Amino acid sequence: MLHIAICDDDDSAAAAHKAIAEACLKESGSLGKIVVYTASSNLLYDITEDRFFFDLILLDIEMPGSTGMEIAAKIKPYLPNVRIIFITSHIEYAIDAFELSVFRYVPKNDIDRRLPAAIHDAAKLAQLEEGKAYTIQTNSRLEKIPYQDIYHIERDGKNAAISAAGGVSKVRKSLQQVFEELDAEEFIYIDRGCIVNMIHIMQIKDGAAILKNGESLPVSRGHLQEVKAQINRYWGAHI
Repeated sequence: MLHIAICDDDDSAAAAHKAIAEACLKESGSLGKIVVYTASSNLLYDITEDRFFFDLILLDIEMPGSTGMEIAAKIKPYLPNVRIIFITSHIEYAIDAFELSVFRYVPKNDIDRRLPAAIHDAAKLAQLEEGKAYTIQTNSRLEKIPYQDIYHIERDGKNAAISAAGGVSKVRKSLQQVFEELDAEEFIYIDRGCIVNMIHIMQIKDGAAILKNGESLPVSRGHLQEVKAQINRYWGAHI
């Protein structure tokens, strides 16, 4: 089930966005729960104090009190994997939206075309990621790490170190062995000693993969063109 929050101080706009979201869920055959907020402070309170969970947030940037940009920055520590669709009239916000790892930026003058496409893409990704987890099992330990939480995996001596939203977990296996056990197209080598989850790559710039969590990982020269090609193939197939 896709949990969606809509936050817009304009009642009619919020209702229109909810209608679009409901239609998108129906068209994609996805189950969903939609919560509408007309005050950004209420959304922030529910997430930071009552620990509400959302997969997707449709967020107006120009609101009284805290702006959508400010709300997004405060939400990220609590919902690191949430996808945020910014809705705004001002094109200059697009750069800041990218820096906040926002999923989509939708201008209000093109909302009927751009918002449904963004919601459909978010629903597809949620379905793609749902339910997959990597299991680490020893005599004294059982740990399951959701694929969507894994940022990257690096060689650490005789271990593979898995960096995820919950921290770093080590397993006494080779990098190649972990790669084969994952058996998922979203994981790619960017270097002989590093595997990255493509769903967290924001861009390839100056020979490095920039991730949603702010990390910058070097891409070896020998892997650079293939990494770019794999990313394009992956998103082309799923979005």
